[in-house]
Amino acid sequence: MPLYLDDLHPGQTFVTPGRTITEADVMSFAAWTNDNNQVHTDAEFASRTRYGQRIVHGMLGASLCLGLIARTGVFEGSAVALLGVDDWKFLAPIFIGDTVTCTVEILSARRTASGRYGIVERLLTLRNQNGDVVQSGRMDLMVAVEPIA
Repeated sequence: MPLYLDDLHPGQTFVTPGRTITEADVMSFAAWTNDNNQVHTDAEFASRTRYGQRIVHGMLGASLCLGLIARTGVFEGSAVALLGVDDWKFLAPIFIGDTVTCTVEILSARRTASGRYGIVERLLTLRNQNGDVVQSGRMDLMVAVEPIA
């Protein structure tokens, strides 16, 4: 059941289900973005880096946040537009085999000037299976005030 503007309040949090990142995810992301940096795609090369293994593309982690949030259903049917990605931080590496979850905290919710839509400021935090914060930042969203007919 989607939530609309009046259902969303500062301080509310939603935690997504987990998702284990596979080698296929990383290779697919590399293929469709053309980001074939060896630290993501070459196990031998990556074994000699500071991480000792391949790392997941940072933007794959950020993108996974949106997919994980969709699995909650909170904004499915009420979202109108993603308004931006602000102050996004890559705080720790994500590795193939990590299971990530995303926490969404509502920072504010207000109507637009037209009154038909609302702006929801959201802080997203991506954590690995150990609870370590690997990425965090704002992804604000325009939402409907009521079901769209």
